[in-house]
Amino acid sequence: QKQQKAIATMAAAPPHALEVTPESALQFVLTRDGDGSAASDGSSAKCTMTLRHTGQTTQSIAFKVKTTQPRRYLVRPNQGVVSPGGTETVSILLVERDKQILLHSYDRLGQSALDHSKDKFLVQSCTVEDGFAAKYGAEKARAGGGDGKVSTISKEMTDQLTGMWNSASASGHDIYNKKLHVRHVVEGGAAAGASPAAGSATAASATSTASPSLSASDKTVSPESMSPQQMLAEITSLRRKYDELVSFSVNLTAERDILNNTLEQTKRDLNREMAARAALENAGAGGGGRGGKLAAGGGKKGGVSMMVVLIIALAAALGGIKLANSGAASFLETVPVLGDVLDFGDEDGSLAKEEL
Repeated sequence: QKQQKAIATMAAAPPHALEVTPESALQFVLTRDGDGSAASDGSSAKCTMTLRHTGQTTQSIAFKVKTTQPRRYLVRPNQGVVSPGGTETVSILLVERDKQILLHSYDRLGQSALDHSKDKFLVQSCTVEDGFAAKYGAEKARAGGGDGKVSTISKEMTDQLTGMWNSASASGHDIYNKKLHVRHVVEGGAAAGASPAAGSATAASATSTASPSLSASDKTVSPESMSPQQMLAEITSLRRKYDELVSFSVNLTAERDILNNTLEQTKRDLNREMAARAALENAGAGGGGRGGKLAAGGGKKGGVSMMVVLIIALAAALGGIKLANSGAASFLETVPVLGDVLDFGDEDGSLAKEEL
């Protein structure tokens, strides 16, 4: 069924897609020393991934392997070219520091602490020109052939591969993406999906097995009265605790640095925001002050003009009254509109004559 599923998957994939094995998940087995501590002889957790050219196209296919945790995994080779019908083996190494961190999490919480890993890998593939593929094949043959020694190719070829991928991404070249999840399991530990209590019990049993001669009553025995086996078990336990403390201190230091950097960046952003806001407020205050002064000046000038108008109007009114009393305002009768307003009529004229 797995083979049929793989065939169906490849049939649905485009011609420039590589067949990736394993298909969906990479499993890293975490091993310990015989005393139960993390292995320190360089036997870190490894995983291999095989990339095969399916032959659906006559062109060579370039590949590139990416991960969400580039500092946790070492990928060799992380890019290359696979000729038609050829295969490429990619070796992925989990660094020792992260391996110890994962084992420490397993000892505290069991397998459930490792079952929800968010680490992922992405395998990208696209076709390449025959000239570039031939040049890469010659460089690979010079470096030692197809035995996973692609890491010894020249820096010039590595730069050309990187430039090819950059140009392919920028030009919208057809690129196939294959995602792979990551699983971490402890060798001889609880099965995936087991409860934390079961994992803790397994870790406890491993510790008790590593120091069979150190019983509960022996813990109060002075070092002088301990047997060589008990001394060795005590030293092993202390070394394991020391390694755990070192790993925990490294993690705390890294988190502290991250928090300090975040705090400094936040402070800089806050200072820039406060400076910009103060500049805007100062600009608004300056404009408002100038506007207020101009308004005050305009009001003052407007008041003087109004007084002039009132004085002129009062003088005109007094002059009109004086002219009307003296009878010298009859010439205004000839003005079309003003004569009607002042109502110069015959009745008023006759009355004036009678009075005279």
